[in-house]
Amino acid sequence: MAGGNGALKDAVGRYGIWSRHLRSEEPAVRAQIPAAAAELEELGFRAVWLGSSPGVQHAVPLLRATSGLTVATGILSIWNYGAETVAAECAALESAHPGRFLLGLGVSHAGLAERYRRPYSAMVSYLDALDAAGQSPVRRVLAALGPRMLALSRERAAGAHPYLVTPEHTADARGILGADALLAPEVKVVLSADPARARTLARAALAAYLRLPNYLASLRRLGFTDEDFADGGSDRLVDAVVAWGPDERLRDRIGAFRAAGADHVALQVISSAAEPFPRAEWRRLAELLF
Repeated sequence: MAGGNGALKDAVGRYGIWSRHLRSEEPAVRAQIPAAAAELEELGFRAVWLGSSPGVQHAVPLLRATSGLTVATGILSIWNYGAETVAAECAALESAHPGRFLLGLGVSHAGLAERYRRPYSAMVSYLDALDAAGQSPVRRVLAALGPRMLALSRERAAGAHPYLVTPEHTADARGILGADALLAPEVKVVLSADPARARTLARAALAAYLRLPNYLASLRRLGFTDEDFADGGSDRLVDAVVAWGPDERLRDRIGAFRAAGADHVALQVISSAAEPFPRAEWRRLAELLF
C-alpha cells in the first residue's frame, strides 16, 4: 500500500514497549495493567505491543487507562480468531478510541497452531475476509519475516512487525517494504553491563524461540547455523538479537535498528525480576531514549 502511513508512524513514535504480561488474563496481573499502561504513556512511549497471541479485546483496558497511547497486538494469530469477529471488534475500538488501535496479525508456527497449513495462502485469505468485513488495511501490520510475507505487508497492510530479528534483517525488510510502509521490529533488551549475566538472561528468553521453525528459517537466511542455535544460542546469535550492555552500548544497538530503516522499535525488556512489569527498566530506557 503506497502512502497514507505518515499519521500511523507519528502515532506509534520511535519507541514502544512489547510485553506478554500486558495481555495477561491472570487476575493479579490483569489488575496492574491499567496503571502499567498509564506509566508507559507518561514515560513517553507512544505505543505498546501486546504479546503472547492476544485478541483485540485485550487492548481495551489499556486504551481506557490512557489518553493517547497506541495499543497493538503483537501478534494476533489468524488461527485463533475469526476474521469477521476481529473486523467487528476493530470497528468498535476505532469508534471508541479513534486511531489508537493497531491490529498486528501473524501465522504463528507449526506445532503451536492446530490448523496450521499453507501459512501464506491462509494469511491472504484472512486479509481478504478482513477487507470484505470493512477492516482498514491502514490499521494493520503483519508479523513478517520472509520476503513473501514482507511483500504482502507492503501490498495489503500498513507495514510489518518482525520479531526476533537483527539490524541486517531490518535493512532487507526496508528494501522490500519501500519507504512508505511502517517497519516496527521487536528488539529484546537486557539492562546489564555484565556480559555473562546479560547473555544468561538472554538465553533463557531465547530458548523457546530456538525451537520454532519459522524463526530458525529466518535466522538461517541471516547467516546463522545450527551451531548458533545449540546450547541456548551462541554468543554471536545472542549479541545479534538482544541489546545489552552499558548505556552507550544499549543506545548504539537500539539505534542500529533505526539506522537500518526501522520507523519504530518495540522494546521487550528481559529481566530476572519476578514482577510481571519491569517498571524500573522501563524508566531507565525512557531516560536513555527520550
